[in-house]
Amino acid sequence: MTETPKAVLFDVDGTLIDSNYLHVEAWAHAFSDLGADVSAWRVHRAIGQDSARLLAALLGDRADELGDRAKELHSRYYKELAPRLRPLNGARELLRALSQQGRTLVLATSAPEDELRLLTEALDSDDVLDATTNADDVDTAKPDPSIVQVALGKAGVGPEEAIFVGDTVWDCIAASRAGVRTIGVLCGGSSSAELRSAGAIAVYDDPAALLSELHLSPLA
Repeated sequence: MTETPKAVLFDVDGTLIDSNYLHVEAWAHAFSDLGADVSAWRVHRAIGQDSARLLAALLGDRADELGDRAKELHSRYYKELAPRLRPLNGARELLRALSQQGRTLVLATSAPEDELRLLTEALDSDDVLDATTNADDVDTAKPDPSIVQVALGKAGVGPEEAIFVGDTVWDCIAASRAGVRTIGVLCGGSSSAELRSAGAIAVYDDPAALLSELHLSPLA
């Protein structure tokens, strides 16, 4: 029988904070400004992975030419959209419930520090979080497992003692590569089939749904 995980590692964008579609909007605006014809649905499919991979996937052979300026514009437009950041349903309550159970909670994200500040302000749960990661902790973001490995180190546990909660296939792949089991949530816009195919052992609609079935979930 699998042990109850001592630590829970959380992605933030699209998992705890309803931000994925704001990222889509910001990237789409940036690409439009640069004259790059990129459909919004393609942007959404790329959200959650390392920005270099995202730009290569969306801009192709123009990534080297336009990539740096696209990142600058995305950052600017995303910050303008920040007042619309909201916690996903049940996010705060799930964190609080797990903290009360004595779990170590780590935000495992490679968001830049300024964006992470916006996210944690919207989440308003610093009192129950044990640690966070950010872009400064790794050279390459998901699906590379580095950020998950850093989060494990901050939690002080091994891969078998933790579980990861995320909303994208990139989360699931990164966690699996780090040897960590993953719970998927649908609130970032990926399908259950995609998340399970990428390695999720269970999938819930959102943090509230996971909380409502906490005693039956892989977190039990």
